[in-house]
Amino acid sequence: MADAFTTRVLQVSSGSSERIVDLTADCEAFLRDVADGRDGLLNVFVPHATAGIALIETGAGSDHDLLAALHTLLPADDRWQHRHGSPGHGRDHVLPAIVPPHATLPVIGGRLELGTWQSVCLVDTNKDNPDRQVRLSFLG
Repeated sequence: MADAFTTRVLQVSSGSSERIVDLTADCEAFLRDVADGRDGLLNVFVPHATAGIALIETGAGSDHDLLAALHTLLPADDRWQHRHGSPGHGRDHVLPAIVPPHATLPVIGGRLELGTWQSVCLVDTNKDNPDRQVRLSFLG
């Protein structure tokens, strides 16, 4: 029998622009390797102070809508106390309070249980750090 707890770190390059990166296929591949048909929980965690994890529909404009909403809530201007990096970078440090750096998802029969249009996504507005790690952990 496979271990009850297994973890893997993904290396994700989000590029030099604000992006939402769909991680669903990576999560499913991880579960195929480790879940062995078991029920459990998948935790997705990004250990960065300027990124988050969201469940959102992708490909139909919702990912762009999320970035637009974040621009409205967290404009990239000089209002932020945290001022190193690109202009407006302080807002990137506020992002994880709105888009948390983690999500815990049900796994049934070794498969990720998402709603019809849900995808697991990395939300990265920090143009200064294009290289991210995402930790996937299965408990089952």
